[in-house]
Amino acid sequence: MIREILVLILVSILLAGCISSGPAEKGTLQLTSSPPGAEIYLDNQYRGTTPSTISAVEPGSHTLEYRSKGYTSWKSVVTVSPGTSHYFGALTAQPGSGQGTEISPTATTAPAAVTVVVAREQMIVGDSNQVYGTAAGTGSVILVLYGPGYYKDGIILDQVKPNAVSEWSYTWNPGTKIQSGTYTIIVFDAGKTVSDRTSFTVIGNGVVSVSTNSYAVGKGEPIIFSGRCTTTVRVVLFGPERFAAGIDLGTFPVMAEQTWSFRYITDLTMPAGVFSVYVSDVPETTTGSSQFTVGFTS
Repeated sequence: MIREILVLILVSILLAGCISSGPAEKGTLQLTSSPPGAEIYLDNQYRGTTPSTISAVEPGSHTLEYRSKGYTSWKSVVTVSPGTSHYFGALTAQPGSGQGTEISPTATTAPAAVTVVVAREQMIVGDSNQVYGTAAGTGSVILVLYGPGYYKDGIILDQVKPNAVSEWSYTWNPGTKIQSGTYTIIVFDAGKTVSDRTSFTVIGNGVVSVSTNSYAVGKGEPIIFSGRCTTTVRVVLFGPERFAAGIDLGTFPVMAEQTWSFRYITDLTMPAGVFSVYVSDVPETTTGSSQFTVGFTS
């Protein structure tokens, strides 16, 4: 009987040893964060930086924390189970740290650039002339005009704003009280850092005169018309019969001294009488005249 009891006890011990569990399986943590490179603290113990894998972690509750300079720490209580677990933490940038924000490139101002063109390279006294061009990198353009007389030291005509496509225009209408000659218009940006220029001529309002080398000529004889003019001169001859409506003798250039001369030969069919020679500058803003006779020579 005692022997049987001992056998039963031994068998129970053996069975208990067979069904007892082995050591618990541990867990593995795969850790990532935004931004990457955050310091990892597991249960307040530093364990490297993200991304990282930590193995052999005891199952159960643990405190996981990510830290990164300029960001608010990410912290959570995690439950580790046997096997592999993944934990991701998004850190929030601290105000004023400059972290987590995109830096916009600083806008740079394009350098100013201006151009100028005139609609008429030659204008007549009394007419107007349109000036136009482009302007970039400036809110307005300043127009300065140089020329003879009143404009010899330069006169500011206007300050013009370009339109939406960086174009500008200005109409110069000086009237008749200007001198003929060459004018230069200079266009500046508002800060006068860049400029462009162009020139044009004004003709008219000059001196025009005519005289003859004789006051009486015979038919078939020559007569010389001459005088002064600041531009090209036009000569028209009036007289009796077919000359009543005027005969245009042509236009003639002036010489360096602003003088002109034309030799006209009368013919045998010219009527006798008093003739008038009229001259004008080509714009016909100034005129002059003189008289002579044909067929009444003394």
